[in-house]
Amino acid sequence: MKKLAAFLLLLFLTTGLALADTPKDADAKPAKTADAAKPKAAKEKAKSDSALAAEIEELRQAIQSQQEQLQLLKEELAKRDRQIDEAREAAAAANARAVEASDKATEAANSSAEVKSATATLNTTVSDLKVSNAALTTSVATVAKDTAAAKAQQENATEIHFKGITFTPGGFLAAETAWRQRTLQADVNSPFTTTPFPNNNMSRVSEFNASGRQSRLSFLAEGKADLVKLSGYYELDWLGACASSNSRQSNSYCMRQRQIWGQAAFPSGWTVTGGQMWSLATETKKGLDNRTEAPPMTIDAAYNVGFTWARQYGFRVAKNFSDKAWIGFAVENPQLTITTHGSPTSFFVGAPASGGGVLNATDGTGYAANSTPDFIVKAAFEPGRGHYEVFGIVANYRARVYPCFVVVTTPVNTNPLPASCGGVQSSGGAFSDTRTGGGGGVNIRMPLDRARKFEVGAHGLFGDGIGRYSAAQIADVTTRPDGTLALIRGGGGLGTVEVHPSPKLDLYLNYGIEFSHRTAYTFTNLVGATVPVGFGSPLFNNSSCEVGEANPGTGGFGGSAAAGACTGDLRNIQEGTVGFWHKPYQGPKGGLRWGIQYSYLVRNGWSGSGGLGPGTPGISPKAVNNMVFTSFRYYLP
Repeated sequence: MKKLAAFLLLLFLTTGLALADTPKDADAKPAKTADAAKPKAAKEKAKSDSALAAEIEELRQAIQSQQEQLQLLKEELAKRDRQIDEAREAAAAANARAVEASDKATEAANSSAEVKSATATLNTTVSDLKVSNAALTTSVATVAKDTAAAKAQQENATEIHFKGITFTPGGFLAAETAWRQRTLQADVNSPFTTTPFPNNNMSRVSEFNASGRQSRLSFLAEGKADLVKLSGYYELDWLGACASSNSRQSNSYCMRQRQIWGQAAFPSGWTVTGGQMWSLATETKKGLDNRTEAPPMTIDAAYNVGFTWARQYGFRVAKNFSDKAWIGFAVENPQLTITTHGSPTSFFVGAPASGGGVLNATDGTGYAANSTPDFIVKAAFEPGRGHYEVFGIVANYRARVYPCFVVVTTPVNTNPLPASCGGVQSSGGAFSDTRTGGGGGVNIRMPLDRARKFEVGAHGLFGDGIGRYSAAQIADVTTRPDGTLALIRGGGGLGTVEVHPSPKLDLYLNYGIEFSHRTAYTFTNLVGATVPVGFGSPLFNNSSCEVGEANPGTGGFGGSAAAGACTGDLRNIQEGTVGFWHKPYQGPKGGLRWGIQYSYLVRNGWSGSGGLGPGTPGISPKAVNNMVFTSFRYYLP
């Protein structure tokens, strides 16, 4: 580009110089004559040469000046070229710097954005840290509080949680004593109907027994499925006796199951329970709910005469109607208690347990051969104040009768055989005799004040063949002369008063009675004598019930013995009880409780003729017993 510009400038100057050498007004035409023009031409030539020289000089100077200017211009162009190169270099450098600056600016911008973002994030993080720190402080405080609470809860926990199941232990450990004016050869549970009449040598001595066998442990397991609450309950004590049990050295008595059952409770109010439990006939405090049973507050493990109860196998279905009314039905394990005298016909209602049947082979009363279970239906009501129950029991009893095999009496073979036996004793004609018994009862418990410091209760049971469901265990059946079963009508009642003057003190007063009707028969033997049979006959011999004392025999442990004849079938038995429980401590560590009970027991027998024949005033035997119990217990929390 620079060379092209110089070339054009030189061409321009050359052209200008050529033009300068040619006169402006020169004419191409020839002169008219040489001669005429010579002087004038010489003259003019001299002038022209001088002028031309001047012009040439001027032109030279102009060219020189132009050359100088050109040189200056060249130098200027060179300078400018250098400046342009420098500018280009500077521009390139600036451009590079600009690019670098732009990159740096972009990087800085990005970095600034990142810094801003990081700053914002950092600020957020700092804020979060502040919040987190505050939350952490709160959490630490909460954790510390929760830890302390959890520790306290763990220390005071009454439940154990495992795989969604809640386990609740319970029960108490007891140290108890029983003193009786007339010995019953019993621990802290009283066999009421064995209180001896005066002719029995056991009526002449008192007894004192002490033990911890009523100590009780329980374990409740509860869990919830989708639509059902499942429960299992196990309760035990040591009021069982093994073949090797004794009170001489180690007092090693057997653990026994009081209750062991499982239950399914549905939101609709239905519950299904199966296992060993309190009978449905037993009073409850809330509806028909298991574990709310309401036995008398006695220390005596047999409770009180007149109380309706049993603990046995049961399968129970109950329905709750809005916590105001309940109805239940139970199938329960049957048994039979029998008292009979003078029956001439052979029969059996049961037998001792077999050794391999895991029943008690040492129980002399044996086990009844029942044909069906017992059936119990019950309804409970809680209209607002108080708890009210009504129930019914149906029980079946069976005997195997041998009409052609009569009991040998004195004189020998004086009892008649039926004509169908052909005068020969045999097992021929044997048959099974089945009888259906039943009855009903009520249970009432009502507070007399809003604070429930004063409560009264009433319990009643009446029917045929249901004596087994009462505390005194009156007989269910007896027999007729032909060996068939006869149901004994009877019943009982219990009135209770409970006073709770303070949370630490409970007072109670009970009076109960149980009774049975005469169920008596007779037959005439071969010598024409009238022979009484059954239960409570006025012809039974009670001549020695209240006189004399039998010699129990030789040796230190002669056993209970009675002098003379004393049938003494039970007419009624009555018991009055008064006692208290005091709770010196009740808290998260458990509870301490101690109490004293006093009972006055009266056993009255049906009158008998005294063996002096018809028309002789009967003798009604009577036995009295005073009993005192003490208890000191530690209850698990």
